[in-house]
Amino acid sequence: MAEHRTGDLDRRYRRACEQQPTYPESLAGATLGGPLPSGYAHVRRRVRLGEGPGVFARAAAYVMGWGAQRGAGFAVYPQSPPATGATALVVVRPPGPRLPGLRLPRLVVPCRVLAVVAGEDRAGFAYGTLPGHPECGEEAFTVVRDGQGTVWFEVTAFSRPATWYTRLGGPAGRLIQRAAVTRYLRAVAAAVGAAGGGR
Repeated sequence: MAEHRTGDLDRRYRRACEQQPTYPESLAGATLGGPLPSGYAHVRRRVRLGEGPGVFARAAAYVMGWGAQRGAGFAVYPQSPPATGATALVVVRPPGPRLPGLRLPRLVVPCRVLAVVAGEDRAGFAYGTLPGHPECGEEAFTVVRDGQGTVWFEVTAFSRPATWYTRLGGPAGRLIQRAAVTRYLRAVAAAVGAAGGGR
């Protein structure tokens, strides 16, 4: 069973590597700076992680190991760290207990890493959607240390529905996205040992 699933992911991964992002190239990287494009739903949320270079280093290492995604309960294939131009599959499994021998459906969403940031006060990456993703747009995961030394984890995104079922879902899709972002924020805060709240 596990071999079958790995083979399926490998086929999907190779197919995704040949695809191009599903939104205009001129918008690529907008989540890492500048205004977010009109015509898309926007998300900008962050959580305070603590103070100082040690907190920043721990948070950056966690985020750059796909920690936000894994901590939120998603799997990432392959497991290589984000690199500019790399393709990744984020595997969303249904919530609830796993029953032995029962193969539950899963959603496999292909993404392309568009940029990686690795600075003294800012680290993270942005990825864009590829064909097969239920949304069309981009999402960035960054750790930032501000001028006062406070460290934040930020999630920035712009998106719109890309499939009939996400269009049909309407507001429910936005709620699902907000719930995923909340899980990202909580995962990073828990990994770093943050006491601050998100917003």
